[in-house]
Amino acid sequence: MGVPDENGLDKVEAMKQNYKSWNLDCLVILGGNGTHKTANLLSEEGLNIITLPKTIDNDLWGTDITFGFQSVVDIAANVIDSIHTTASSHSRVFIVEIMGHKVGWLTCYAGIASGADIILIPEIPYDINSICDAIDKRSKQGKRFSILAVAEGAISKEMAKLPRKELKNQLKKSVYPSVSYEIGARISEKIGQEVRVTIPGHMQRGGSPCPYDRILSSRLGAAAAKNVLEKRYGYMVGIKNNEIVNVPLKEVAGKLKTVDPEGSLIKEAKTLGICFGD
Repeated sequence: MGVPDENGLDKVEAMKQNYKSWNLDCLVILGGNGTHKTANLLSEEGLNIITLPKTIDNDLWGTDITFGFQSVVDIAANVIDSIHTTASSHSRVFIVEIMGHKVGWLTCYAGIASGADIILIPEIPYDINSICDAIDKRSKQGKRFSILAVAEGAISKEMAKLPRKELKNQLKKSVYPSVSYEIGARISEKIGQEVRVTIPGHMQRGGSPCPYDRILSSRLGAAAAKNVLEKRYGYMVGIKNNEIVNVPLKEVAGKLKTVDPEGSLIKEAKTLGICFGD
């Protein structure tokens, strides 16, 4: 069973009863980490469950990519592309804050795709001095502007060392609207460079899906339908090496797919000259 909420409602039990009262043969569920945790609980309760990986964060374990992710990468990259004109003409530092509290997939992909000079993600705690050094180096090379792609969950090395409870308390005490404004203030304080912050926010979650996501979701949906017809339940339908795979729900639930700081994506980005603030 699930855990009762503040009103005493056991949502898992309620879902189970609805499933039975509606005489469902199967429940196909789309969503991210929280959704998959609940889906696994329902599966363990004996319900016929199939899931699809739908989240903009691309942080579900067991699949190379989730649908929704590429559409948001396109939007975020377009924002950073658009910032280039003003950043270069006004010789300023611009920070674009990208969605992603716990993982940096969106920020990495959007930043690399749009030519961001500095990318800051939760998986790689930043050193403000390293960021300022990178900006200063660009200035000395005659590049009078810099663009930072910053994940909303980016964290400094000092903050990353704090215990979880203390970290939450410190974040609550912050006088800044978000991490980007704090980073901007510290850059201005250290090197006197004028900084502007742009936060596209929830516009990243809207709009029409890109063709890649339409094709991916169609493939995954077709595979899920096949599972229903063949009565193959208890799986998330994912994609690995461009091939559809069925991943046991118990292996997906509760796991987070994060960016590997030592992985090839980061190494290749650094080869291109991108700074990650470490």
